[in-house]
Amino acid sequence: MTALTYTIFTEPASLEASDARRRSKSTGTVYLVVTNTSRRTDWSRIEVKVPVGDGPGHLGPNITELKGEYTDNQWGAQATTRGVKVERQQGTDVFEVTPQTGGVASFRPGDYMVLTLENITVASAAGPAVLTVREKTEDDDGQHTRYTSVALVKTAPKEIPAPRGFHPDKGMMGAAENLTLSWEGSAEFDYKILFPGGEETIPPGMHSWSPADAPKRATTYTLVATDPVTKQQHFLTTTVQVRYPVLETLTATTGIDAPWVQGMSDATKGRITFTGAGVEISGNSGAKGTVTADRANLNGVNTEWVQGRSADDGKITFPKDGLNVSQGSGSWGTVHADKADLNGVNTKWVQGRSADDGWITFPVEGLKVNRKDDNHLTHLVVGYATHDIVKTRIVRGPKDDDGWISFRKEGLNVHRERGTERGTVYAADTDLKG
Repeated sequence: MTALTYTIFTEPASLEASDARRRSKSTGTVYLVVTNTSRRTDWSRIEVKVPVGDGPGHLGPNITELKGEYTDNQWGAQATTRGVKVERQQGTDVFEVTPQTGGVASFRPGDYMVLTLENITVASAAGPAVLTVREKTEDDDGQHTRYTSVALVKTAPKEIPAPRGFHPDKGMMGAAENLTLSWEGSAEFDYKILFPGGEETIPPGMHSWSPADAPKRATTYTLVATDPVTKQQHFLTTTVQVRYPVLETLTATTGIDAPWVQGMSDATKGRITFTGAGVEISGNSGAKGTVTADRANLNGVNTEWVQGRSADDGKITFPKDGLNVSQGSGSWGTVHADKADLNGVNTKWVQGRSADDGWITFPVEGLKVNRKDDNHLTHLVVGYATHDIVKTRIVRGPKDDDGWISFRKEGLNVHRERGTERGTVYAADTDLKG
């Protein structure tokens, strides 16, 4: 047991070991307080051995100086302080403390001495560092050499706190809006941001970033914080939604739910709207629009009219009684077809393809075959005709010079050529009543 009492404390109160991984240094001050709590003692030397190095049991890798002061603290009197001599023993980590006047000095009860190790770079490995003390004193029992140890604990360095709060300045992006991403975190990290198709390294000291191009669709950004020494990484993600996303492709396996679909630019902002009755097509002005397609395969079409691509083209309308074909001007139009297969045709007249062709009209009494001048009856040429009754003024051969038959009230006249001269009847047999 030593004659004097030794107490150690530090500033800050807990010494944090230097972080060798990050090459950052933790410094502190160590105080060794020597007191006399019992009878009067004379002292001649106090030796303090400091564990120097960078391991768990060391105080620090480089201890250069120890300072000391002695305070005369007699009870009831004004305390006085004077220095002591401190020398480092050559080639060792031992500091030798002796009275300022040399020889032997009195260490009365209540007096104290403070030995100080200032601005120590604390060893990088956490653990207890033990200082060893050897004192030389004398009292009424003679001279004494006694030993003691005092310890302090170095705590492990704190890890760099992980970054937090990675967020956009707006959760929903509108058209022509800029985006800024921000976060909180240590400046000791190296930061970069990952996004679809690339990444961006953040300059030191920056805790926000804006992409050069605002996102066109829902985009996830990832903040990567890297410890430059240990290479430990932290990852934070945030997703920005876009009110009017632009998609390169879209594949849906079960369907797409949307109230409407619209083009991207002002020139193509035609819109398809889904209603309870079906689909509405609108132009970019909001009025009813046009469907343009190469081919349509439908079960049915309900429409007021059908027209060609131009306003001058013919138009088909659908009145209750059937079908109207008109020109673009609104007057009646023409149906052109190679063949028609109909159950019936109701028409005022029928004419060949040319305006010079003959034409057929349908009066109440039957059928008239007309020339182009609209006044004269003309020829009806058929290869074979079967009739129950034929009413006609004459019958002639296919040539104008052929014979002809006229039908008088009295009977039948046979004529030759174009005149009225009687012609000849040729037959294999004739059966007459007279």
